[in-house]
Amino acid sequence: MNLAYDYPVLGAFWTVMWIFLWVLWIVLLFRIIGDIFRDDELSGVAKTIWLLFVVVVPFLGVFVYVLARGKGMGQREVKHARAQQRAFDDYIRETAGSGTGPGSEADQLAKLSEMRAKGDITDAEFQRAKEKILH
Repeated sequence: MNLAYDYPVLGAFWTVMWIFLWVLWIVLLFRIIGDIFRDDELSGVAKTIWLLFVVVVPFLGVFVYVLARGKGMGQREVKHARAQQRAFDDYIRETAGSGTGPGSEADQLAKLSEMRAKGDITDAEFQRAKEKILH
């Protein structure tokens, strides 16, 4: 029995095409569901209605959603990406300046030295604080 004869090239092409379209459909469905939850302008009731529409009647729901709200999907995606980048940048700034970086000990010692020079702390307090920083 020859398998290639039973399953011609055109049949294999159509099988691959249907699998591709099915995966594309699943990705589109999840992007739309993610967009529904990401949109801050929609109320909870509106999100519920859209979600039920997309889940219960998926083909019609997805097409209607793309027609009705498709223009804003890209804008919301860009807004979300910028917010994530801003949060990441803020985290990096906080972490770099929180005293865990390599120059933080030197900064703290410099501040202590200034405080001692101003007379805000005594020499004994300076020595104790310096030992805490270095250990």
